[in-house]
Amino acid sequence: MHPTRVTAALAALALTAGLAGTLASTAAEAAEGGSAPAARHLSPLRTGALEAKLSPAQHKALIQSAQDKTADTARTLGLGAKEKLVVRDVVKDADGTLHTRYERTYDGLPVLGGDIVVHTPPASLAAGTVSATYNNKHRIAVSSTTATVAKSAAESKALKTAKALDAAKPAADSARKVIWAGDGTPKLAWETVIGGFQDDGTPSKLHVITDATTGKELYRYQGIETGVGNTRYSGQVSLTTTQSGSSYTLTDATRGGHKTYNLNHGTSGTGTLFSQSNDTWGDGTNSNAATAAADAAYGAQETWVSGTRR
Repeated sequence: MHPTRVTAALAALALTAGLAGTLASTAAEAAEGGSAPAARHLSPLRTGALEAKLSPAQHKALIQSAQDKTADTARTLGLGAKEKLVVRDVVKDADGTLHTRYERTYDGLPVLGGDIVVHTPPASLAAGTVSATYNNKHRIAVSSTTATVAKSAAESKALKTAKALDAAKPAADSARKVIWAGDGTPKLAWETVIGGFQDDGTPSKLHVITDATTGKELYRYQGIETGVGNTRYSGQVSLTTTQSGSSYTLTDATRGGHKTYNLNHGTSGTGTLFSQSNDTWGDGTNSNAATAAADAAYGAQETWVSGTRR
């Protein structure tokens, strides 16, 4: 599986949507309007926005260079004194623009949902110009990193959640203290991973995020990805899909119920939800509509809340 590359995934999402008329929508949008929104007319991508081909050594050097400058980058972004940046990937465009993806820590604790992507054009295009894309909050802060709810209590609540989902042989694999910044005000939390099996027999890695002050469940997602996408722009990737009877659909229940639709080269309308009898999507060619669908689904998946990421 290729490394997570947020900007590359976005570029692939835009390109494949234009080529195959693939429309991605969220369950929330469907609930508001009763159907998926009409496809937007996409602006042509600038040539320089295409990803440059880098050797493994060049890619490693870019990551190391960014990591060496994390303290300076944090100050430039105006982050708090307790916030630190950890480089997760660097993508370089053909025109030299760099897109550096960071995760954050706060007082030594991992921040879930605190991803930042910093976009740095080459000096020849815009000297000194830097922009950033934030997943949620520009600055992370909590009143205390001392948990009121015990780790064991969070594990017990997570186990109850797994059992309510009809999990088989659920057991707490791990639990760690984190800062939850996926939505709303950042909170001190416990992230518990419950192993076992899902109700259909698929292995399970259920992540349950529990407020470390109130004991309330803040978020949960299934960490097992079973679908295979043979994409045009990201190679072979894992996709979270939904099985219904003997069919599979490109519905990602762990990321807001995101769905990927086929417009059959159209530019408006709802289209039809991608569905097939197996869980392998596309063959890497433009002639296969499921290839574009895999690119679209993967692009949306990789730009979702950081709690679902590495």
